[in-house]
Amino acid sequence: MIREKLIESGIGMSTKFRMRGREVSRVEALSDAVFGFAITLLVVSLEVPQTFDALMEMMRGFAAFAVCFAMLILVWYQQYKFFRRYGLNDALTFVLNAALLFVVLFYVYPLKFVWTLLVNMMLGIDNSVRLPTGELVPAVAMHQMWKMMAVFSVGYVAVFGVFSLLYWRAYAKRAELELNSLEVLDTRTELEENILHMGIGLLSIGLASAGTRGYVALSGFCYMLIGPVMTVHGMFRGKQRRRLEAALRAGTSDPEPAPGQAEERVAESLSRP
Repeated sequence: MIREKLIESGIGMSTKFRMRGREVSRVEALSDAVFGFAITLLVVSLEVPQTFDALMEMMRGFAAFAVCFAMLILVWYQQYKFFRRYGLNDALTFVLNAALLFVVLFYVYPLKFVWTLLVNMMLGIDNSVRLPTGELVPAVAMHQMWKMMAVFSVGYVAVFGVFSLLYWRAYAKRAELELNSLEVLDTRTELEENILHMGIGLLSIGLASAGTRGYVALSGFCYMLIGPVMTVHGMFRGKQRRRLEAALRAGTSDPEPAPGQAEERVAESLSRP
């Protein structure tokens, strides 16, 4: 199993965060099967092309497939990292993980449709499709564009909404998990990043809902905010983490407070000038 190999190789492990999930749970095994099925649904065609023209037609979808594949792998890796860090197997975590798998499966086709459309537009490929009647029509009409972006953004918000709830669950169980002050800060950072992703998705939904061509275009371009927003947030939280590390080095050699004291130490350290 790929998770076991990654654990053996130390992929996703960090000396800055103690790993509590050393074993692959049955929930993760189920998740791998679902992610594998979702990737299968992205495949351009399950049949081997019979002619070179058919091969070229299939290759048109390669770039969109690559983008969608990468996005699914990133979601999978975020889930893998969560279970490695916290090793949670309680009922609520199971339900939240099931919700994540549901969203991934449900939005595979909208994800593929949107990226196929965008990649074809960037490459100058005609997006028209031929109906069974022989009529040639655009893949999406202009008045449908806002609905397409809204559907895409709802899926985006749903994925990061589930991750937000997962990290909130880990933060709520910080005493039970015996998270030290650095791990508490890192958990809060991950929670905030997922909430910021949700905010960008909600902004896209709001712009798309306006329905006009200009706002629909802005709803797509607003995803370009991800880089700057995450960079600023990372710099801010990185500075706080360095301050906390310095405070811990100055006060004690052991960064692991007793259960229940982690939040107080974070608040105290970050309040220093």
